[in-house]
Amino acid sequence: MSDTANRKPRADSLRNRERLLVTARDVFSAGGPDASLEGVARAAGVGIGTLYRHFPTREALFQAVYRREVDQLVDLAVTLAAEGSPLEALRRWLHAFIGMVATKKGMLAALAPAAGSSNELYADSTVRLTRSINDLMAKAVAAGQIRGDITPEDMMRAVIGMCYAPEQPGWQHAAVRLVDVFVDGLRSRHESPASGVASRKSQSRKSKD
Repeated sequence: MSDTANRKPRADSLRNRERLLVTARDVFSAGGPDASLEGVARAAGVGIGTLYRHFPTREALFQAVYRREVDQLVDLAVTLAAEGSPLEALRRWLHAFIGMVATKKGMLAALAPAAGSSNELYADSTVRLTRSINDLMAKAVAAGQIRGDITPEDMMRAVIGMCYAPEQPGWQHAAVRLVDVFVDGLRSRHESPASGVASRKSQSRKSKD
């Protein structure tokens, strides 16, 4: 095996790749005229050649960003499950899920990856995300905070439906609001809506601090 094959990526190359992934998420989530490969490179402060060295095709960039988003959501579920109210952990994860859908929608519109090129990635991601939401819901059910007759698949279908309703400006804010209503509707009879409001206000104050 050649020295080139054995050589590890340089630190600056790894930093450029990570910066491109983070920037692509932000650019494609926001949409608009800057949602393009050139827009991503410009916002990341690198040349378009650098972007293509890391991601030689549109599919490669799409899959790398999408995989990163899914990885972060899976990790977030573990973090949220270990702190605070299970109900609010579920709510916060669903808010983050909406952000991932926004990124995916922006990439599909701007990059137009080949049909079927990411089917395997989608299938694996669906399994992982469903497992994450199942764990969060199971904790909320065990804590007596939500009803137990809703499946993770039901939850995923409901939230995805909110995200893919007819496109309108500000759809992410509308989807977050609908998720809040939906989650409140899942409360068990023993869970007071007022306690959830107080918990969300507490979380908001913590994030501001």
